Amino acid sequence: MTEKIKAIVFDTFGTVVDWRGSIISDLSAWGTLQGIEVDWAELVDRWRDRYNPQKARVRSGELPWTNLDELHLEALYAVFDEMGIPLLDETRLLHVNRVWHRLSGWPDASAGLHRLKRKFIIGPLSNANVAILVNMAKHADLPWDNVFSCELFRHYKPDPETYLGVCKMLYLKPEAVMMCAAHNYDLAAARSLGLKTAFIPRPTEYGPGQTTDLKAEQNWDYVAEDLNHLAAQLGC
Repeated sequence: MTEKIKAIVFDTFGTVVDWRGSIISDLSAWGTLQGIEVDWAELVDRWRDRYNPQKARVRSGELPWTNLDELHLEALYAVFDEMGIPLLDETRLLHVNRVWHRLSGWPDASAGLHRLKRKFIIGPLSNANVAILVNMAKHADLPWDNVFSCELFRHYKPDPETYLGVCKMLYLKPEAVMMCAAHNYDLAAARSLGLKTAFIPRPTEYGPGQTTDLKAEQNWDYVAEDLNHLAAQLGC
């Protein structure tokens, strides 16, 4: 099968980078320097809870196309209000919002991607906009060949236009492209369109009490412990 796969695209938040741990660490250190006392763990959990509903507003047509930085900022205002946190000045609020540009990879991410890049075209297929993905790649040493942001397709996953958009951009048939994700729904959407699939569990993505995506829920083409294990399975 591996000789038929030409490109691998990756869900990024959760699969490649530890968004929750990164945000708590980054903003806790920054908040201390700024003298800002906030329960950053609660803030990030509330913030992320608005992620899917915000995307759904775009996917349903309630909102025109709006990129993730803008959706995040709108949600952040709401979370500050919800938690009774005095609103920061614009410069500091934008620094908080841009924490998504500064996320760190899981321990295996950079090395695993460097291995996979030797044999395959690799890139993120992510709901993040281009600026987030480019800055995050610089920050976390993610050696993408290209950035397949959903911003390019003006659709959020799991809309078919995202997965098929990658295939169109690379002039590849769906069966020559593999989606790698820590989320079963993402892989199910990709498989329904003919892409190959690889599952990597990230059981602490949402913190120690995570209850979803702890294991592969279908017979995906590959199931690996981490990106280095996937590289080994694929002969990299």
